[in-house]
Amino acid sequence: MDKVLDSPAAAIGDIPDGAVLAVGGFGLCGIPSTLIGALVNAGTTGLRVVSNNCGVDDWGLGLLLRAGRISRMTSSYVGENKEFARQYLAGELEVELTPQGTLAERLRAGGAGIPAFFTPAGVGTQVEEGGLPWRYAADGSVALASPPKEVREFGGRRYLLEEAITADFALVRAEVADRHGNCAFHAAARNFNPLCATAGRITLVEADRIVEPGELDPDAVHLPGVYVDRVVAADPEDRRIERRTVRPALQEV
Repeated sequence: MDKVLDSPAAAIGDIPDGAVLAVGGFGLCGIPSTLIGALVNAGTTGLRVVSNNCGVDDWGLGLLLRAGRISRMTSSYVGENKEFARQYLAGELEVELTPQGTLAERLRAGGAGIPAFFTPAGVGTQVEEGGLPWRYAADGSVALASPPKEVREFGGRRYLLEEAITADFALVRAEVADRHGNCAFHAAARNFNPLCATAGRITLVEADRIVEPGELDPDAVHLPGVYVDRVVAADPEDRRIERRTVRPALQEV
């Protein structure tokens, strides 16, 4: 089955307002920026997004955030986005902060059909006890707080129950995809993209390179095409370096 569509707009055209999205990427690596841009242009709003982070102020999910299109974020790291902090503290954005490994496993479990699991991460903290601010009121009080989590003991150690995550749609970026949806990811882009892809009921992939079936070595496939519904070409110019670090120039002697 050929899953390649002509445009990002066609790929995201049926994502409704209020949809739950699992969005791949790790920092600014592997962000599905082409599909996000199409969502910005489409005007889709009220989105409930699950992603490791929320881009930066002027790129990635930060574009949807700045336009007021995201109502809720489930994330691990949000420290690179000033607009995110402003909306959260002003009560404009609901935020569920989740330990990074727990977030990854919640997505993996959702894709595997496992409804919940026990983990030691967060034991003895507010993650266990509840009370973490999910949404603030305009006056700075807590309007919505996290609930306490169920705790059980296994082998003399306490564990928290965490529920799996599934999404209406997943948006991911691959280095290479074939027309059947088989995908390969490069380096750190593999951290969250495959997990988000399997957790989505409908999965959209943007790929830097689209090849014919059979061109991808089966041993090189990180995400089988059975999980992928639509493939589009990524904008090759739409890339960012999160922190450009260079060595000082050597001085001649």
